[in-house]
Amino acid sequence: MNMTPELLERIRRVELLLLDVDGVLTDGSIVYGEPTLELKRFHVRDGSGIKMWQMAGKSIAIISGRNSPAVSKRAAELGIGTVIQGRSEKVPALREILATTKLDASQVASIGDDLPDLPVLLSVGVGIAVADACAELRDSADYVTTMNGGHGAVRDAIEFLLKSQSKWDEVVERFRRTRM
Repeated sequence: MNMTPELLERIRRVELLLLDVDGVLTDGSIVYGEPTLELKRFHVRDGSGIKMWQMAGKSIAIISGRNSPAVSKRAAELGIGTVIQGRSEKVPALREILATTKLDASQVASIGDDLPDLPVLLSVGVGIAVADACAELRDSADYVTTMNGGHGAVRDAIEFLLKSQSKWDEVVERFRRTRM
């Protein structure tokens, strides 16, 4: 990846990480059980990465085109307070988040996997595509993760952002100091 000074400056401004769900926090599979049961599989290292992002004083939000109780539950477990579901048009949801947080779009990084994520990806300061995202998203992204969606891609992106912001070592050191 070619880290230009301009991209590094945009990354350093990021305060909020905006996540899609299906294909980013999950592998994109949707499993139905009983008539109202929908199952999603989340990767534990993505959850750890989200906690590390929060430890660094950063915020997280979710915008998903679908509604799922599993997403609400996982977001609550991770302390993600801003969760907007059931929005096929994601830019208006982004505007709502910006109004609530008083942040500028340039202070947001967004992770997506498919064309519905493209308008947001192009509207924020740093656009990130998961490794198995559609070609158009990968071509438009500032960074493409080394991991596929649902397989640690969010953790990969968070590590990239925190290292670029010179905050990664600080997070790692907090874990090193936590001993018996």
